[in-house]
Amino acid sequence: MKPMQWALVALTFLVLSLPASARMLPDFVPLAEQHSPAVVNIATTRESERPHRGQMPDFEGTPFEDLFERFFGGPGGEGRQAPESFQRNSLGSGFIYSEDGYIITANHVVEGASEVVVHLSDRRVYDAEIVGKDPQSDVALLKIDADNLPTLKLGSSADLRVGEWVLAIGSPFGFDHSVTAGIVSAKGRNLPTENYVPFIQTDVAINPGNSGGPLLNMDGEVIGVNAQIYSRTGGFMGLSFAVPIEMVEDVVRQLREHGEVTRGWLGVLIQEVTRELADSFGMDKPTGALVARVQSDSPAQKAGFETGDVILSFNGIEVPNSSALPPIVGRTPVGTEAEVEVRRGGETLILEVEIERLPEDVSAQRGGPRPGQPDPAQPQSLLGMVLEPLDRSAAEDLDVDSGLVVREVVDNPARAAGVRSGDVIVQFGGAAVDSLETLDRLISEVGDRRTVPVLVYRGGNPTYIALRVPQD
Repeated sequence: MKPMQWALVALTFLVLSLPASARMLPDFVPLAEQHSPAVVNIATTRESERPHRGQMPDFEGTPFEDLFERFFGGPGGEGRQAPESFQRNSLGSGFIYSEDGYIITANHVVEGASEVVVHLSDRRVYDAEIVGKDPQSDVALLKIDADNLPTLKLGSSADLRVGEWVLAIGSPFGFDHSVTAGIVSAKGRNLPTENYVPFIQTDVAINPGNSGGPLLNMDGEVIGVNAQIYSRTGGFMGLSFAVPIEMVEDVVRQLREHGEVTRGWLGVLIQEVTRELADSFGMDKPTGALVARVQSDSPAQKAGFETGDVILSFNGIEVPNSSALPPIVGRTPVGTEAEVEVRRGGETLILEVEIERLPEDVSAQRGGPRPGQPDPAQPQSLLGMVLEPLDRSAAEDLDVDSGLVVREVVDNPARAAGVRSGDVIVQFGGAAVDSLETLDRLISEVGDRRTVPVLVYRGGNPTYIALRVPQD
């Protein structure tokens, strides 16, 4: 056998020895050809202002006022001219939801737009009406005057598995109908600025202009709407996020029927249950959502929720971590009687709560606690902290009965637990802290439970800290 023939035999043997998954890479060609016609390019125009070329910064009332008037403005500030108005254009993506011209896109693509123009794949161009927008889910619904349009089929993200191939079609940097592919890298991601969206995380290349475009599975079904990227440069870095299609469908339905979106509201401030906190609450493992505060006049308060409760399930749906709870509650219809499983004081309870509508100004519902000044009492050092009592007016600002202000963190265990100067301690091991003497007594009564949950107010928000009390 000739050398070339031996090489071909060896190569064939190598290919056949590869795993099936390596020999059967997905073919994206049919998906791109079949579904690209239903993806649109969206161009928007926004009115904005920019300083006139001769316009100077406003230094009126500062020591620099005379200087800039002398060299640039002239008498009476002649150099200061009104800002010029100009139009700023931007591009995004979307996809046709129904044959009669409804189009789904991202809210931030059309936010503040004075004009929205939709470009179809066959070069037709339409002015679009914004039917409705939902900033919290970053979903918007448009309508164009057209019929018999190609559409995309909506699928399910619930059946999506990590590692599964997915495809995106959009207009990155204005290059319309660009196709990129990758895999699902995580599900149920909660981003710092988005509490109500359990994002699908992928490594599909998403760049400016892809927003609002579809994320497809290998059956050609839309399983998400591309919304965000994680980037330190403004370009793709391997982390992309899409809104799950189930949430998109619910938002679109409400926008078409009511012109707005309503969400369920429980009325608790929550945080993650860490391994240390789980140990302090006597739990086998960290799970659930820890209630750091029950908001006043909220459904949770009416149902008897308490600070320190750990929410384990909501209406039969397991709550594996704190980020899972807001989307579950948000999808619950207003007026629903929900059963919530909580852990409290080592026991499991079932609380029944009637879900209300999420207030428009959620931050206002938090009570807005503000830091206050403690009484000028003699400070005392406990557990590596220098503590002083909280005065009455400061306690009212925080909407608490009493507490201790951490003036300085000098040693462990406070330092190891992450206690900070300025923290206000209001609970120790579930008991209210109304004085230095009370805290000293609670420390002496810890017994065998060496890790204790401590509720503090930090920067106006309540949070739990697991503090390990040293043995005598």
